Amino acid sequence: MISAWSAGDVRAAEEPLLAVGAPLMERASFALATQVLDDLRSHRRVVRGARAALLVGAGNNGGDALHAGAVLAGRGLAVTAVLVDERAHTGGLAALRRAGGRVVELFAAPERVGAVADDVARSDVVLDGLVGIGARGPLRGLGADLVAALMTALDGAVPTARQRPWVVAVDVPSGIGVDDGAVAGTVLPADRTVTFGAAKPGLLLPPAAGLAGEVTVVDIGLRLDDPPAVRRLEPDDIARSWPVPGPADHKYTRGVVGVVAGTATYPGAAVLTTTAAVRAGAGMVRYRGSVDVGRVVVGARPEVVTAPGRVQAWVVGPGVPGGPEAEDEGQDDGQHERGRAGLVAASGGLGGLAGGPVPAVVDAGGLGLLDDVSPPWFVVTPHAGELTALLRSRGEDVRRADVEAEPLRWARRAHDLTGATVLLKGGVTVVAGPGEAYAQSDGPGWLATAGAGDVLAGLLGAMLAARADEVVQHPERAAEVAAAAALVHGRAAHRANPGGPVAALDVADAVPGEVARLLSSRRPRGTCPPTRRPEEPA
Repeated sequence: MISAWSAGDVRAAEEPLLAVGAPLMERASFALATQVLDDLRSHRRVVRGARAALLVGAGNNGGDALHAGAVLAGRGLAVTAVLVDERAHTGGLAALRRAGGRVVELFAAPERVGAVADDVARSDVVLDGLVGIGARGPLRGLGADLVAALMTALDGAVPTARQRPWVVAVDVPSGIGVDDGAVAGTVLPADRTVTFGAAKPGLLLPPAAGLAGEVTVVDIGLRLDDPPAVRRLEPDDIARSWPVPGPADHKYTRGVVGVVAGTATYPGAAVLTTTAAVRAGAGMVRYRGSVDVGRVVVGARPEVVTAPGRVQAWVVGPGVPGGPEAEDEGQDDGQHERGRAGLVAASGGLGGLAGGPVPAVVDAGGLGLLDDVSPPWFVVTPHAGELTALLRSRGEDVRRADVEAEPLRWARRAHDLTGATVLLKGGVTVVAGPGEAYAQSDGPGWLATAGAGDVLAGLLGAMLAARADEVVQHPERAAEVAAAAALVHGRAAHRANPGGPVAALDVADAVPGEVARLLSSRRPRGTCPPTRRPEEPA
């Protein structure tokens, strides 16, 4: 798991170490230089004689870049530091000059910004150390001018055999919202970000996450006792937490998913949702819809049961018209009534697990069926447009562009207003629940296709059903399960057709193989996990 702490938490953790003279900058800069050398070997296959350009501002990140540049110069690189501020780190400048590095004082001749940017564009590697975690808002002044000119030089270069420079952000890409991932101005996209002490939320959150490249966290000895602001699950986390059935388990202990999805107008949504739930390992999937759509579902998935009975997690709304955006039209085929009954049951009003509440996934048309306040073991799964409409229906003056600019802020606001855990779908999926936030970036861009959300809903329903009692007793875990579903969904899309287009049904069909791959690191072959004593249904 990657955990990210706010800039304030990181600075507070640095203070006691700085007070006793801990060499934090030396640790950070040496690790930065080592990573740059590794990247050059991997991506350029050349180190000695390679050209490195340092973009240096007035803060400590500029000092990190300068000290790293000194190490690089000592390894045979031709290093040039471009200073946009006369207050550049004194010790770092001295170290770079001693190592034979070159210094360009752009602050003294700002009219040369275009020529300097053209020169930087011809480097093998660029280190972005213009501003650090103490900065707020977009890049300003000469730093902004330099980045804009550099991006123009890179975009307008005549194609040659020479590659673009490899860009490494020092701690964070300069100009991103360190704590919220906002991008208010021009930012130089990084191929890698080397961040010190801990990841920062802006490296995981959209839209800034798309500018950070691969994130490498360098341990410099910080002690961070407060809970992280944002987490990101990794494959090993899924391997450890996925509920693998043992020899004493049966279909009811594995979880029964009740699905209210699709209509005669959109029967495919019901097929995709139930298929994903089956392929994710649900013990049983019950389809609770119209007879006609039920025939389509059973024709595609004969394992699906259409009779009423025990349900341990509900999935309500995929392919059902009438969501808060009201984009879709068509008859609801009684699905609103059935969906409402399912949510009442999930709240504990009409049965559920041992007569009590169970989790629910609420998607698309189901969003309009929510009560004023829902339990946190309900997971709503809107995209940005649906979340905007949901927020506006609760009195918020917000536009889709606002949600896309600050997705975590608005996901948290939706959680506050509805009580439900919120999974906001997107290129980076953001999850906000009771005291928890996750940001998952696991799927390819090809996953933005019709029906993919229905597959995610069914997959998540199966995962919640398998841990139903745990999630109800510990509602904060609903966010973790939702984030895990986003990870499996994204990785299944990669597996379905690596590097190319995918269809939603392909993603659902890739889920079992991806789960098996994730679990392969969990235990040696031939061993069984411990299992709880199952309770036979009445």
